[in-house]
Amino acid sequence: MTLLFMCLKIFFARLVDVSLGTFRTINTVKGKDLYAALIGIVEITVWFLIVKEALNTTNNSFWIVFSYAMGFSVGTYIGGKISKIFIKSNLEVQVILSNKNDNLINLIRDRGYGITVINSNNNKYMLYINIKDKSLQDLKKIINKNDKNAFIVVNETKYVENGYFSMNK
Repeated sequence: MTLLFMCLKIFFARLVDVSLGTFRTINTVKGKDLYAALIGIVEITVWFLIVKEALNTTNNSFWIVFSYAMGFSVGTYIGGKISKIFIKSNLEVQVILSNKNDNLINLIRDRGYGITVINSNNNKYMLYINIKDKSLQDLKKIINKNDKNAFIVVNETKYVENGYFSMNK
């Protein structure tokens, strides 16, 4: 087997197994243990076969090591991109407006987002909004256009009970 073919084989096998590993890890964190376990079977099978072949070759070229490392790096990147496509998140957006702004609140509600508004004693509003991750950029654009000094904190939400969950976009 030529060195070039061996390096390409190692690179693409690592790309596949590391992409699967990244996807598996994110599924585990999201509590999707069965999916993670099934992905793990494929991931480790690919990993085992390519590591076995890479270690049993008589060729000691640096290019084999480099192909292995590059496959890992590119696989991590691609696995993250795949995860963003297939694994959707719920987000809690907390916003402290720089001043009371009923027009902004109405604008956000008119766009289909549910808001809990808390009045503070210092003439400001605090907003709590639960959204799907794909709506974040739209919501941030609305807020920033109407209050450039708004303080925005975004956290991933695992569980929401009662209230209104924005299903916008």
